[in-house]
Amino acid sequence: MARLWERYKKEIVPQLQKKLGRDNLLSLPRLQKIVLNMGVGKALQDKERMKQSAEQLTLIAGQRAQVRLAKNAISNFRLRQGAEIGCRVTLRGRRMYEFLDRLISIALPRIRDFRGVSPKSFDGQGNYSLGLAEQLVFPEVDPDKATFTQGMDVTFVTTTKNDDEARDLLRMFGMPFREA
Repeated sequence: MARLWERYKKEIVPQLQKKLGRDNLLSLPRLQKIVLNMGVGKALQDKERMKQSAEQLTLIAGQRAQVRLAKNAISNFRLRQGAEIGCRVTLRGRRMYEFLDRLISIALPRIRDFRGVSPKSFDGQGNYSLGLAEQLVFPEVDPDKATFTQGMDVTFVTTTKNDDEARDLLRMFGMPFREA
């Protein structure tokens, strides 16, 4: 069992019930999925970049990355329809909680001059997005083998439609929010 899943069941659920005043466990906010996304724009010139980015995202997530294709052609960016431009992974269940644990306890503290993540990156529907400047903050990626740095987006999708409840949930998991 994932450590954060155990913590959610034993500690976070009673705290949320008390704070929100709800008895129904299904009405409490919970994490639905975590989506990792890498937009690899330079893959248009160098096909090896897409391959390496997908491999690194696979290592980070613990499941195979899905290569995403361009839906539309944009001539200003020299982008053709069907060209490989990114990769993503959707984590659910045990892998989701294990990734969240590694992100909070290992990866975020490794960021240089880290003072916390922004508490304002909620979308109004209870979902939180976080951008990382490079993939090298994860210990799974070997910095000697990485020939370039690539940014990535991490999106936390919750079952609540309220940003405040989602913020409380992520804070209870240990997400280091910066003081506003």
